[in-house]
Amino acid sequence: MPSKRIVFVSGLPRSGSTLLCQLLAQHPEIYSTAHSSPLCHTLDGLRRRLSDDPFLLSQLDVDFERVYARLTNAFRGFVDGWFAETDKQWVVDKNRGWLGMLETVQHLVPSFRMLVCVRELTQLYGSIESRHQETILLDFPDHLADRSRYGRADALFAPNGVIGRPLRALQSVQDLDAEIQNRLFYVVFEDLVREPQRVLREVLTWLGLAPAEIDTTHLKLQPVESDSYYRFKYPHRVRASIERPVEHRVSERIVGEIRKHYRWYYQTFYPGLLEG
Repeated sequence: MPSKRIVFVSGLPRSGSTLLCQLLAQHPEIYSTAHSSPLCHTLDGLRRRLSDDPFLLSQLDVDFERVYARLTNAFRGFVDGWFAETDKQWVVDKNRGWLGMLETVQHLVPSFRMLVCVRELTQLYGSIESRHQETILLDFPDHLADRSRYGRADALFAPNGVIGRPLRALQSVQDLDAEIQNRLFYVVFEDLVREPQRVLREVLTWLGLAPAEIDTTHLKLQPVESDSYYRFKYPHRVRASIERPVEHRVSERIVGEIRKHYRWYYQTFYPGLLEG
């Protein structure tokens, strides 16, 4: 088993995961760089590569149980080695992809905990669109700049879109065993920025850690995550204090479409915004 207590941070984009990791890093027992981690994609890529390896497959033919146990031990060793630079027992790993890897995470790290960041969807979309208008001469990694605002929203919420993919992973949580579901804690963006001390207290209590008062007006600044990988469309700013986000104007048509198609999401996290 990995020697660390791992807290995975996942959820929707532009929903406070960087801020959450920045706050967690202030706790004396937690190690958090606040950066998006490649660990999730690395493990998934390693699984695909090994599944195509003819030598491994031939060994599985001969002695499946022993070779499969090797795989489990090797993957767990890789995870353990990823955090070898810190002596702290609690470590944070942030990647939106973790939400779609829940069963794999449970197999490798049975004691895992996951914090899932959510945000009101129309403002989430509005945040992305607002940033695009500020960087309109740069295209998105998936080339959305030449579309209409409605077209961009449609692409962002598509099954493999930046918003749509984690949304579908979130919806699929209901199909998993209660044992896995109980290892998830949902952090609502609006609550985090309005009442950071309360939210952080609830998170730490859920993790079983001692509460720690964090001065949210003088946050410790860490090196900023690179934005060029995202073509500067999804910035990862860190600030010395928590600021209320601006209200983004989104057309009534787009608001209506989002709230109609994702009624389950609003029923779960924002029931007060639904009509009737």
